Amino acid sequence: MGDGCADPRRRVPRTDALLAEPRLAAAVVSLGRDRVKAAVRQAQDRARRGEIDPDQVRDAALAALPPAAPRAVLNATGVVLHTNLGRAALSDAAVTAMVAAAGHTDVELDLQTGRRARRGRDALDALAAAVPQAEAVHVVNNGAAALVLAATALAAGAEIVVSRGELVEIGDGFRLPDLIVSTGARLREVGTTNRSTLADYADAIGPDTGFVLKVHPSNFQVSGFTSAVPVRRLADLGVPVVVDIGSGLLAPDALLPDEPDAASTLTAGAALVTASGDKLLGGPQAGLLLGRAELVDRLRRHPLARALRVDKLTLAALAATLGDPATPTRAALHTDPASLRERTERLREAIAADGHKVEVVPSVAVVGGGGAPGVELDSWALSLPEHYARPLRTGEPPVLGRVTHGRLLLDLRCVPPHADDAIRAAVLAVPGEH
Repeated sequence: MGDGCADPRRRVPRTDALLAEPRLAAAVVSLGRDRVKAAVRQAQDRARRGEIDPDQVRDAALAALPPAAPRAVLNATGVVLHTNLGRAALSDAAVTAMVAAAGHTDVELDLQTGRRARRGRDALDALAAAVPQAEAVHVVNNGAAALVLAATALAAGAEIVVSRGELVEIGDGFRLPDLIVSTGARLREVGTTNRSTLADYADAIGPDTGFVLKVHPSNFQVSGFTSAVPVRRLADLGVPVVVDIGSGLLAPDALLPDEPDAASTLTAGAALVTASGDKLLGGPQAGLLLGRAELVDRLRRHPLARALRVDKLTLAALAATLGDPATPTRAALHTDPASLRERTERLREAIAADGHKVEVVPSVAVVGGGGAPGVELDSWALSLPEHYARPLRTGEPPVLGRVTHGRLLLDLRCVPPHADDAIRAAVLAVPGEH
């Protein structure tokens, strides 16, 4: 018989060939060989029964698998701390520390004495060393938890005085007023949306005041006819001032002159500072608490602190991040635009050599993640037709850019240089573009 009459079942891909296919091989790592092999055989059987074409076996096997662990993606959006992509990418040192901590670890044991030790002492010591202005420090599982613990331990049943202009929504519908009221504290709002004065705060303070709260509006800006009271003046009112700086900047950064940092805020008189660990610090998700020893000790001993404590992996990653400031976040923020342009041009040439039409255009990157609103970072990007967006986003590895004015921009600021070859291969893999 001619080839046209050949049994289509002979075209069903072999099991070993399918398991070696990159996406199925990745699924083996995350889901286990037996589960993936069962999905492959099920898809092969469907092809042999004529339910699907043999060329569809791989996709059918992938579709039959349960959702795997979060997939690693290449962030070419130009948003350094992209919340939907997990905010800060961890440094190699932090990843190594987490792997080491995955087994049994001395997280709460002194190996010299064989006795119980302070949990997470390496991370706490590193945080204290990074911000010597703090008398004491504590760590919980995220930034919102840090504020919840402070409100519960210091102001449950009492009032928290806060400016109306700082009652922010922190994302996904979570609003600061709801968060604070859930702790049993009462909000005492002062001032107006755009203007608050020292007199507003002074008039509100009384015997029921637990503390004054100042919140950095880290994901928006208010401009025009505005006024706000600095921490140094609030500190003279005779009650503790708790400041949520949000983005986790520990010391001043010339690139971000308007972003509050923990060291300067404590020097200005704040009794307690709360912040996130997975933003500008460039570490894992964590809530940082820094300030007066008496207040931090009250927080640490509060029953809620146990429910909000961080696990050993987070502590290991945090300690490593604090010990190695060369994080991917810092590298992305401080990348020289000129060198970024040269790198982007080299990648364009490599892609164009294979017949794909691509340009290099100026780009504007941002901090993101609720940090440094309004700060724009000069950058450069590859410019491709918009229809590249979906195949790149759904490929292996997924490559995420941003679509603007009918073009897909791939900004390399947040892409590790060693991944440039992966970007090139992903672009070249888009079908029908030669």
